[in-house]
Amino acid sequence: MPEAPIQNDMGSLEQMAQMLRHRIIKTSHESRTPHLGSCLSCIDLLVFLYWHVLQIDPTDPTNPQRDRFLLSKGHAAPALFQVLAERGFFPVSDLNNYGEDGSLFGEHPPTPSALPGIEAATGSLGHGLPMGLGMALASRISDVPYSVYAILSDGECNEGSVWEAALLAAAQKVSNLTVAIDYNKWQATGRSNEVLGLAPLADKWSAFGWCVSEIDGHNFDQMTDAIEKNRNDPRPKAIIANTVKGRGVSFMEDDNNWHYRIPTAEEVSLAANELGIEA
Repeated sequence: MPEAPIQNDMGSLEQMAQMLRHRIIKTSHESRTPHLGSCLSCIDLLVFLYWHVLQIDPTDPTNPQRDRFLLSKGHAAPALFQVLAERGFFPVSDLNNYGEDGSLFGEHPPTPSALPGIEAATGSLGHGLPMGLGMALASRISDVPYSVYAILSDGECNEGSVWEAALLAAAQKVSNLTVAIDYNKWQATGRSNEVLGLAPLADKWSAFGWCVSEIDGHNFDQMTDAIEKNRNDPRPKAIIANTVKGRGVSFMEDDNNWHYRIPTAEEVSLAANELGIEA
């Protein structure tokens, strides 16, 4: 059987998230890998899921009864890789070749067979929720109990495939499917609500038949409440997680230049100081 969640101390989760923020920033500098802002906005959600929610066993990553997680916003893979390594799916030292020729670690997740803990190669936005829905329905059809979780970006909600899957999930009452939307209010080229009319995002998901919670996506207590209070609701669940792009580092926060910018060595040091990490 997969392991139960292993961490209930919210303070420890916050410390873990800060440590991983530093690793992500340092690795970006060393490997020239972008998407820092997107990684820093969702790292708290990732830490919460992997240490507090997901029923998984890193030593048995293909257990049929494991919970499934999909990083639909695949450009935040630099954050997911750090989480998987720290959670024990592979040694942290494996990340030393990040970005090198032949490395499995780059801007997006590789195929599942290439790296333990990866359920799908994502990055082409709009695909994670449809795949997650298929996995959740497979649990029902095969009578193998597990839950499916996915993190979507807000800009990804521009995709029609997201809303087609949302309609089907509600019609089928797929109660073992939960999505968290990393609502950092930015996408690659502008403010999400200026590119397309996403707001009011919570109302849209609710109108599509989902059980919806809206939270501070950097508050672990609110994340816990959103999961626990709706656990027995028969509808699929959507968590609108209001986040800050570049969260944790003052000169990166809410600055969309960090969608593509690579930090300098000096900026890595400044970030470490703000995060309370000894560089």
